[in-house]
Amino acid sequence: MERSAFPDDSRSAVELSVRRRRLRTFRFPVLFVSLFVVMLAVVGIDTLVAPLPLLALPIGVGLAVAGIVCYRRLSQTVEVRDDVPELESRDRWRGLGRGALLGFGLFCAMMLVILVFGGVDGLSWGSFFGFLGLAGMMASVAVMEEVLFRGVLFRILEERAGTVISLVVSSLLFGATHLVNVNATLWGALAIGLTGGAMLASAYVLTRSLWFPIGLHFAWNFTHAGLFGIAVSGSNDVPNGLLRTTLSGPSVLTGGTFGPEASLIALLVCLATTVLLLRRAARAGQIRPRPARRDK
Repeated sequence: MERSAFPDDSRSAVELSVRRRRLRTFRFPVLFVSLFVVMLAVVGIDTLVAPLPLLALPIGVGLAVAGIVCYRRLSQTVEVRDDVPELESRDRWRGLGRGALLGFGLFCAMMLVILVFGGVDGLSWGSFFGFLGLAGMMASVAVMEEVLFRGVLFRILEERAGTVISLVVSSLLFGATHLVNVNATLWGALAIGLTGGAMLASAYVLTRSLWFPIGLHFAWNFTHAGLFGIAVSGSNDVPNGLLRTTLSGPSVLTGGTFGPEASLIALLVCLATTVLLLRRAARAGQIRPRPARRDK
């Protein structure tokens, strides 16, 4: 008689369960450190190719694709996940498109308010090739920051602390990373956390997909630098965009040297969007409470 396959299957299931538990203990530092190193490499390459816009576009897009592949493979290997639902292929183009439209609309609305209150001092033509190069650069930046801060930090912390705590912590850390930029300020970093960090996290909470916040992040940054030619988050080492926009006036209106992301206008626009996204998420049952502590 042939031996039953059930004993071997049971043993394999037990071994897989033990492996899952072991890897689960260290999954956050392994994923975070690995992807952080990848992000630094991406930023370094972007900086090198920035003066060459025709190379920046294909290299930036290639780095963005590589970032997605890297996150998917690491998630499957380190977390022993058969699937990565936050990168579901069927949600890709719809999520990217919706996010891009929202990001473009929000930044244009902010600039319109700044213009109405006299914060725009000058507007001229910039560089079309710089515009193309910035598309690639901002694609790679958006992907790497989203997989790191929303895909790893927010997602894993939310499992342990719930949505609210995870949103606050991940947003503050997201803002803190922008302190390394050339014209960074403490208020600018806090503003980035309150606006970009919270808004992007709420976009992930609503959809439970990385595609929507990636599209939103990309369009916000690309409209910022690629279209209007304004320094992003205190960083002035990016090529000229399609336009060159000169801002003047009080920092509360223009954001000062950090850029309009540190302005009161950006704070109001992004926080209003965050509230709307979180309200929709709450109605859809996507806000997760803090898990109950297990008795030892």
